[in-house]
Amino acid sequence: MNRPHRDSLFLEQAEILSHEAFEGDQFILRLQAPKCAARAQPGSFVHLQCDPLQPMRRPISLMRVSAREGWVELLYKAVGQGTRLLSLRQRGESLSLLGPIGVPFRPDPDRSLPLLIGGGVGMPPMVFLADTLRSDKSKKPFVILGSEVPFPFQPQPSQLLMPQLPEGVIAAMPLLDDWGIPNRLTSQQDFPGCHQGYVTELARHWLDALDADQRDQVEIFSCGPHPMLEAVTTLAKEFELPCQVSLEEFMACGVGGCAGCVVELETPAGPAMKRVCVDGPVFDARQVFV
Repeated sequence: MNRPHRDSLFLEQAEILSHEAFEGDQFILRLQAPKCAARAQPGSFVHLQCDPLQPMRRPISLMRVSAREGWVELLYKAVGQGTRLLSLRQRGESLSLLGPIGVPFRPDPDRSLPLLIGGGVGMPPMVFLADTLRSDKSKKPFVILGSEVPFPFQPQPSQLLMPQLPEGVIAAMPLLDDWGIPNRLTSQQDFPGCHQGYVTELARHWLDALDADQRDQVEIFSCGPHPMLEAVTTLAKEFELPCQVSLEEFMACGVGGCAGCVVELETPAGPAMKRVCVDGPVFDARQVFV
């Protein structure tokens, strides 16, 4: 059996370096996990034991990684028993971490305008991907992040002007702004400076402002709720753009053994069942949303 993850998957006792709480039951967790950090790529995730009382692990996407310092950072929302137990864990405690897991995003070296779209707890892979892309001077990414609860950071007016966007849409993630990566925020909750609507509406504004040659340089990457990913895929098809999506599915083992996270894809050979954990979580959007 082909197991491409076998030589790059590690089990570690990861020490909690910091654990911050935000509105909307959101938490940012930083863990010392040098083996995972050394091999993680944008789109990969970890399978985390939230608490000794909850043996079933939870899959959580990686948001930031420092291979040099050996830490990984996760954003999660406490929505069930496991993540609520996780939210109680304190700095200095250790968690059992399995990772990095999954197929990462694969930017096309010949396309210079990556469009990154993240929604809710689908924001972390977009931040990780943006961090990776900023070291490539040939890439000029634009990031759109959407949330219907307060963002797990303090939005600020962007210092990076984007005249092609609607007037007043100025709210940005400070971290991305500090990296010099243009980004804007969307919501339907009347948050100041945000685009009042869907992430795809703001993406359309940006795409419509490009000329034909610029649009040929665009590729889309996205992670978020299923309906959002379907809408992003529809937009990509309309503009005839390549699109990669990271799927969010319930998982048991997280390493491909239980087949509990299987989804149906449309492949050149016909319909095929693929495991989100190890065959994904990143797939060609057109194979997922036919």
